[in-house]
Amino acid sequence: MIDLHTHSSASDGTTPPDALVREAHEAGLDVIALTDHDTTDGWEPAAKALPDGLRLVRGSEISCSRDGISLHLLAYLFDPEDDALSRQLQVLRDSRVGRAERMVSLLAADGHPVSWEQVERLADGTVGRPHVARALMESGLVGSIEEAFSQDWIGTRGRYWAGKHELDVLDAMRLVHAAGGVTVFAHPGADARGRTVGDDVIEEMAAEGLTGLEVDHVDHTAETRDRLRSKASALGLVVTGSSDYHGRNKQVRLGAHTTAPAVLDVISGRATGVEVL
Repeated sequence: MIDLHTHSSASDGTTPPDALVREAHEAGLDVIALTDHDTTDGWEPAAKALPDGLRLVRGSEISCSRDGISLHLLAYLFDPEDDALSRQLQVLRDSRVGRAERMVSLLAADGHPVSWEQVERLADGTVGRPHVARALMESGLVGSIEEAFSQDWIGTRGRYWAGKHELDVLDAMRLVHAAGGVTVFAHPGADARGRTVGDDVIEEMAAEGLTGLEVDHVDHTAETRDRLRSKASALGLVVTGSSDYHGRNKQVRLGAHTTAPAVLDVISGRATGVEVL
């Protein structure tokens, strides 16, 4: 069982990286990819705690956009010491912090009892929008993460929403590939999250060296999966599946969707940055 998209407390998950790999082993996974948002901070603690019988794919989910539409790029097995990519990931992380600060300021201006100190405590690492959502829950303003991400609160373009810096996806792909990494388009048809890019962008990404599409994902309907599977086949792309696990922040279990071993062989075979542990 191979799950190629998970998050730890190094970004917006609730499970520390070392505990995450132990949970993955207990869940019966054979391979887990750690793909925290715009960071590699969880790689070392996850690797040190890796149980016997579990392999680790080191990666990151990079914040991108194309034609004004946000999208996420899964980057696997790149060199974390690559200067150009490291600098851009730092810019993205800094932007996440500034965005969260702006949302807290907007909430405070309307008299809502959410403080920056509270958000930092809940994050215990890289701050992101989900930590503001958890602060809203802790303060009794909303009853769930899902409610916090509504238009009334901090949902996309909602009342207390603020934007963040994103890389053009083609530029991000070039950086990852130059660092020896492999790229997969994360949840490309998750239209419940907001606008999604069209097939023309997927075709542009394929021409830039994209390896695959994340097709089997909790935010994709059966119809969307069929459409994306056909698109991947037409473009010669592999198909991945994953949980997009975030611990308590989302009601989805590790291994909810999985990737075929042959697909992992393609990804690891194309990477020159780091190896699968």
